Amino acid sequence: MAEYFSKVVWQRQPEENFIDKKYSRGHQWEFDGGVVVPASASPHIVPLPYSVEENVDPEEAFVASLSSCHMLFFLDLASRESFVVDQYIDNAIGRMEKGNDGKIMVTKVTLRPEITFGLSKLPSREQIEKLHHRAHDLCFIANSVKTEVVTEPVFANGSQST
Repeated sequence: MAEYFSKVVWQRQPEENFIDKKYSRGHQWEFDGGVVVPASASPHIVPLPYSVEENVDPEEAFVASLSSCHMLFFLDLASRESFVVDQYIDNAIGRMEKGNDGKIMVTKVTLRPEITFGLSKLPSREQIEKLHHRAHDLCFIANSVKTEVVTEPVFANGSQST
């Protein structure tokens, strides 16, 4: 079907001993389009200064990947229903804790999309929730993981659907 590639590059600095675990976890993710993303272990996992707080960590990227995949399917489905989306903002949150098997994992990702629609044709709450449900079912990333993924749409008045 398709293959996806990334290149992860890390290099020990000359002044780092490595064996003492006092080395930078900063590294780069390189993608085929030429984008280079500064990455690091999370400061929640590896203390500063050995992690790089401003860099993207794998856990954040995982949450963003789920959110992005969901959004892209939502936008496609909304366009098929002739709903014009002007803006889509998702303040997604991932929770890391012990799973049922005792291993540390991202157990739950909550997507909190707030969507602004064009005024020509506004969907009802029920239609929005149906679009989210369909987007979730189609999302390749959500279909690839055992993490619970929950969508809690945020509506114009700030309320969330349940």
